[in-house]
Amino acid sequence: MRPLVAGNWKMNGLTASLAELASLKEGLAVLGPRLGCDVLVCPPASLIAQAAAAAAGAFALGGQDCHPKGSGAHTGDISAEMLKDAGASFVIVGHSERRQHHGESDGDVAAKAQAAWRAGLKAIICIGETEAQRHAGDANDNCGRQLEGSVPGGASAANTVIAYEPVWAIGTGKIPTAADITAMHDHIRSSLVRRLGEGARGMPILYGGSVKPDNAGEILNLPEVGGALVGGASLKAIDFLSIITAISAS
Repeated sequence: MRPLVAGNWKMNGLTASLAELASLKEGLAVLGPRLGCDVLVCPPASLIAQAAAAAAGAFALGGQDCHPKGSGAHTGDISAEMLKDAGASFVIVGHSERRQHHGESDGDVAAKAQAAWRAGLKAIICIGETEAQRHAGDANDNCGRQLEGSVPGGASAANTVIAYEPVWAIGTGKIPTAADITAMHDHIRSSLVRRLGEGARGMPILYGGSVKPDNAGEILNLPEVGGALVGGASLKAIDFLSIITAISAS
């Protein structure tokens, strides 16, 4: 399974930010055959079409959210079909910031994942526990419930990526121990296989939450870690390339 390194720009980026994508493309070309992972950037929806020209096949593009329906009276929303039309091949659904700030339920996330499949996009389904849940010993149960409710029955390695992001590690500089990451990814894998069958062993499970150049190589080498979902460190090409290089060299 080839690792996937995905950058989530969140609500950051203007037209001038496309220069970072040009620098990313140049850096990936320098790595050439030494590039040991697939690369994905999820800019704001306003930049996807322009970013598609900048990427020019050097890396994939994704959206950060989509509406469950393909069209209709949903002011301010964007459909999976629109993302596909703009040049995306992935979409993130169920990020903790969407769950927390927009009240998205597991059912909402599952509907969005199915919308992604309908449009021919691969869904990156996010799960993760809060710090209070971690301290209370409820991390596995919480993530298990999110997997059960957020991952539709038709999920497969061909249409779905799981991203485990402990909420308390996102943008904080905190990070679980290697043993904790390994244990959670093992739990996620066993949960997926139990529910979806042996085919789920090929479904990538990314780790996200304060991924940096100095820890990326170590994290990717952990069992069942199939890549990384990177936030702030993906906004600058030099930082994102450092992570990609660390993973490629691991």
